[in-house]
Amino acid sequence: MATIVKRIDPATLNLKEQVVAINRVTKVVKGGKNLSFSALVVIGDPQAKVVGYGVGKAKEVPSAIRKGIEADSYQMIWTNVACTDLAHVIVTVLGFVVPPRSPCQSANL
Repeated sequence: MATIVKRIDPATLNLKEQVVAINRVTKVVKGGKNLSFSALVVIGDPQAKVVGYGVGKAKEVPSAIRKGIEADSYQMIWTNVACTDLAHVIVTVLGFVVPPRSPCQSANL
């Protein structure tokens, strides 16, 4: 049975953005090399317990970050947050698994 997911309106939240990674991608073509960038950005609101992530790709770094932030707002989910740590396993669309950490142990990374 299909579940109905309630859409989260990002305009009503106090969102914080964090750039996780920026990758430089080079594609070799007949005329030389094409250089582009991809940025992984995480966005969330700690008080509302909402988090999202997005990947932006562009020829310049600021454009890639902006596109990643725009993609974040469409993929936001409600999550349980304990002392700024995620309290459960997260499996992303791409198949990455983020294991849970014990509560309040983020300082001991």
